Amino acid sequence: MKKRIVSVLLTTALTASLLAGCGGKSLEDQSGAQEGGDAAAAEAVEMAAAEDVDGTEITFWHSMGGVNGEAIDELVSRFNEENEYGITVVSEFQGEYDDALNKLKSAQIGNMGADLVQVYEIGTRFMIDSGWIVPMQQMIDEDGYDLSQIEPNLAAYYTIDDQLYSMPFNSSTPLMYYNKDMFDKAGITEVPTSLEGIEAIGDQLLNEGGAGEVMSLSIYGWFFEQFLGKQGLDYANNGNGREEAATAVAFDENGGAKNILDAWKSLNDKGYAPIVGKGGDAGLADFSSGKSAITLGSTASLKQILQDVNGKFEVGTAYFPSVKDSDEGGVSIGGASLWALNNQDPKKLRATWEFVKFLVSPESQAYWNAQTGYFPVTVAAQEEQVFKDNIAQYPQFQTAIDQLHDSSPEYVGALLSVFSEARATVESEIESMLNGNETSDEAVANMAETINSSIEEYSLVNE
Repeated sequence: MKKRIVSVLLTTALTASLLAGCGGKSLEDQSGAQEGGDAAAAEAVEMAAAEDVDGTEITFWHSMGGVNGEAIDELVSRFNEENEYGITVVSEFQGEYDDALNKLKSAQIGNMGADLVQVYEIGTRFMIDSGWIVPMQQMIDEDGYDLSQIEPNLAAYYTIDDQLYSMPFNSSTPLMYYNKDMFDKAGITEVPTSLEGIEAIGDQLLNEGGAGEVMSLSIYGWFFEQFLGKQGLDYANNGNGREEAATAVAFDENGGAKNILDAWKSLNDKGYAPIVGKGGDAGLADFSSGKSAITLGSTASLKQILQDVNGKFEVGTAYFPSVKDSDEGGVSIGGASLWALNNQDPKKLRATWEFVKFLVSPESQAYWNAQTGYFPVTVAAQEEQVFKDNIAQYPQFQTAIDQLHDSSPEYVGALLSVFSEARATVESEIESMLNGNETSDEAVANMAETINSSIEEYSLVNE
């Protein structure tokens, strides 16, 4: 499949400049991405030796604000002070993930303004297709880097055909958070592991536990994807878009979406899971205030939740629930990874790689985990004292580590060219169903039709 993705994203004039970039090579000429993401077929890009990069400056675009941004700045400062190669990293905040990706789309190939960019996980297929990147695997192979240092279930998401395209950096999985005080008051000693199980204890939590809501379940496309994975079912065809590019969703035909929506609607109809809004954080306020007994959220939300609860009750953490008790599956990751951009500069590429290695070193990852709540992507980070101290202070985070290790790369999740649009569609249809505007069957059909149309349009323009 030829890669003319730029023609969809940019104006005609800008497209012309893109195709003229990089010494007159077209985007197709530059692209090493092949159907199915075959990095092995990519033309190798030259990388300078480490001793030859003294004085090299690279630019890093990221989307971490607040305390996460402060942690990024600290890591960049440490690298600039400590690296022995004379490399300088300029770190630039680009706003939300979509903002950073849109800026990248608007930049000229061959002079993209950045050498390393942080892209959210659902942008993976787009980045592979773009032809703008140097797969991490090329640098890993050339440098003899031991990839077993990286948590396998994190690396698996960004690996296609045994080639790692980007380096995991800020990775998370979803957890179930519950109010231990309410559970104790209601006499519930066994934490439910499914939506089915949550429904079974709903009356106890309301009538005996003092809950105002059983579950503040936000309408979030990522949660929908996790519920599919917990069923062991695919989101999209062609092996979840990993054997080759997905051409259609699979969740309508395999029954996974209907199972999710029926369980969700049942919780809502019984008053156990009222509509609390869209987005991953929409349900957190009701939980932290002591209104709801259960919520779902990212592992990276743990510190914020504990801070907001501020000792009003004891916060428990559990694995993300399945739909039914009988389901057998696992969770996939969220967050973002680091992508090396192909600026045709061997020295910048080597400097970028040295910075990436620093960011995923055990010391850096232990610090990053302690400051942000994201997983340490490097296995050895768990041996660092900083990590051990953080676990001792926040023992609830051990649940996240255990869940990650108990899952399997088999449930790594889908790659989709139009994932951002797909998530918005899923959220709108769930909301419409909960508001009584359509049945679960109609909602699933509408999801599939809209997303499949987006995939088809994308494929037609980029074939």
